[in-house]
Amino acid sequence: MKVNLYIPTLNAGPRIQEVLDGLKAQSYPIHRLVVVDSGSTDGTLEYFREIPHDLINLDKRDFDHGGTRHMAIEAFPDADIFVFLTQDAIPENADALEVMVAAFQSNPKLGMCYGRQLPHHGAKVLEAHSRIFNYPTRSSLRTFEDRYRLGIRTISCSNSFAAYRKEAYFDAGGFPSGTILGEDVLIAGQMLLKDWEMAYLAEAKVRHSHDYSLSEEFRRYFDIGVFHRDNPWIFEKFGTAGKEGFSYLRSELAYVWRHKALLLPKTIASLFAKWIGYRLGLMHNSLPVSAKIPLSMHRAHWGK
Repeated sequence: MKVNLYIPTLNAGPRIQEVLDGLKAQSYPIHRLVVVDSGSTDGTLEYFREIPHDLINLDKRDFDHGGTRHMAIEAFPDADIFVFLTQDAIPENADALEVMVAAFQSNPKLGMCYGRQLPHHGAKVLEAHSRIFNYPTRSSLRTFEDRYRLGIRTISCSNSFAAYRKEAYFDAGGFPSGTILGEDVLIAGQMLLKDWEMAYLAEAKVRHSHDYSLSEEFRRYFDIGVFHRDNPWIFEKFGTAGKEGFSYLRSELAYVWRHKALLLPKTIASLFAKWIGYRLGLMHNSLPVSAKIPLSMHRAHWGK
């Protein structure tokens, strides 16, 4: 099976060298590496000179989480599997791509899969917990029927490291344009609705985590609230995010208590910032655009 790998970039910094080193070490061959750059000015593209690739240039203002990725696939669709990797996700094991391909080969109904995200080396307690909670050590296969058991977590996934079967990708309509984030979740949901299956592969690993400030957490969860408000079919088909939020809260408080109890005040402040941001995002339709822009992490979305 041919694999095309797509990486959106914008001022990736020196960490992109670690990403490329991880890609060059992969045991499964990459048919085509496609770089989609939104106007990097820090020398990001210089790092790619050492590895064969195809380049798509676009204006930073034109970047769209779903639309840009779909455009890249349409420009270079000559593969059986489309793999997406973010510029700060470092492949951890040399057989990460091989594990993904093997999953597609063994299950003709598998539409997409995504890998495990480990925290970066030296990651702080809160960012480490986020990866431990969302990316467990055990792999899983999900179908539409799992919504009764898992609720909205059924379609949890991440384009930081994910792969899509070509047939399933186009059958589900491709990544949508105009969404503030969550293009991966949207297509995963559409695939399950069309009787494809999805998988979480704990054996396909990358290093990827973020040390967000309180204001960044607030803005990120505001955008998640916007995403859920703008896509009500997710709640209708898979359930709300309430139960999942409480599970995360309990898990994070317990983790911080065990590992660094002095961080509990910051943890509580972070959880409160996320909750307020999310609730405001859910009611964004009643806010003027001038108010949404400073509340949002993806501010360019409001100019489209």
